[in-house]
Amino acid sequence: MKRLTVFVLGASVLFCAQALRAQDTQRDRAVFVEPKPGFFEDIKSKAAAFKKKDRPGKKELRMDFGVFKAPASPAEFAQSWHTPPISQGISGMCWCFSATSYFESEIYRLTKRQIKLSELYTVYWEYVEKARRFVQERGESEFGEGSEANAVARMWKKYGIVPAEAYTGKKPGQEVHDHAAMFAEMQAYLTSVKRMNSWNEEEVLSTIRSILNHYLGAPPSSVLAGGKTMIPKEYLEKVVRLNLDDYVDFMSLMEKPYFQRGELEEPDNWWHSAEYYNVPLDEFMAILKRALRESHTVAIGGDTSEPGYEGHAGVGVIPTFDIPSGYIDESARQFRWSNHSTTDDHGIHIVGYLEKDGKDWYLIKDSGSGSRNNSHPGYYFYHEDYVKLKMLGFTVHRDVVEDVLKKFPK
Repeated sequence: MKRLTVFVLGASVLFCAQALRAQDTQRDRAVFVEPKPGFFEDIKSKAAAFKKKDRPGKKELRMDFGVFKAPASPAEFAQSWHTPPISQGISGMCWCFSATSYFESEIYRLTKRQIKLSELYTVYWEYVEKARRFVQERGESEFGEGSEANAVARMWKKYGIVPAEAYTGKKPGQEVHDHAAMFAEMQAYLTSVKRMNSWNEEEVLSTIRSILNHYLGAPPSSVLAGGKTMIPKEYLEKVVRLNLDDYVDFMSLMEKPYFQRGELEEPDNWWHSAEYYNVPLDEFMAILKRALRESHTVAIGGDTSEPGYEGHAGVGVIPTFDIPSGYIDESARQFRWSNHSTTDDHGIHIVGYLEKDGKDWYLIKDSGSGSRNNSHPGYYFYHEDYVKLKMLGFTVHRDVVEDVLKKFPK
């Protein structure tokens, strides 16, 4: 019995050894592969197709641009110096991109220095201040992605500014700005603050900054310029060197007294700035034309949701089926503002003009996505009539308007 046991054990050991040797010569490997769709994915798509109701796509009313004669190239325009167009990505930062571009042009106009500034630094602190007011007003203050051109100078006075390379607001490898998730998170948080009556300003601002820091990165507390370390306010004072009090904002609305200052009453003016100089429409357009002919540029904002406004065509015009050119006046302008067909949609930067057939065309530097769809990416061509009817307010250096400002009460 013992001999049999020994024989069986020996045979088992020999078999296992042979089996191991066989495995040594042929081993299975683990690899990473793309998952292959199978029967389940097939029936899921069939079920979804059955549930889906086919609906014809809704067409938009647009002007027929095929027969319209517009400028063909930015090269046709008399241009003032400006930094190249850049995209604001998926965000509502047009107000900051346009006004920052305007101030960059002003630095060059006044000192011939070319400086690129950070838009995202201003945007960061604008959100902080929006949240602060939201708390102070117990949730009755607007908290959105938009703002006005004059918010840029307002934030610079409070927080300073930094060069573009010091703060991009992008993470490593991130090519485009995308604020959808960031804004949704801040909005959801502030909604809960209002619902719970949690009006602790310090706590709210700390949380908002935590969200901003996660998505944009923390803004720098100092920068290196000319071999010197400066805080952002020093950079504004010693490098940017603009007197921000030299810049004034104009609007033209019949609903308010002309030659008085007032508020442009729309949601993006969330802090209710009442510093807009209200002038008649003819004066509004005359200032604009004079500024451009004196080699100034202009930060301007207004409505961009018209049948004569189209990114692939790259133009903004007023078609005759809307209103003939000769009928565009203060009443037509006010009518569209009062019935909300004119709204404050977009901030842009006028960097040139072209006089053609007795009317001006304006070269528009635009950070929005629509401007990338045409043969002159980053730019639109606005007809004078479009600006006259649909643009709401602009920022300009006071040197252009000293005579106009004298008409206002001290």
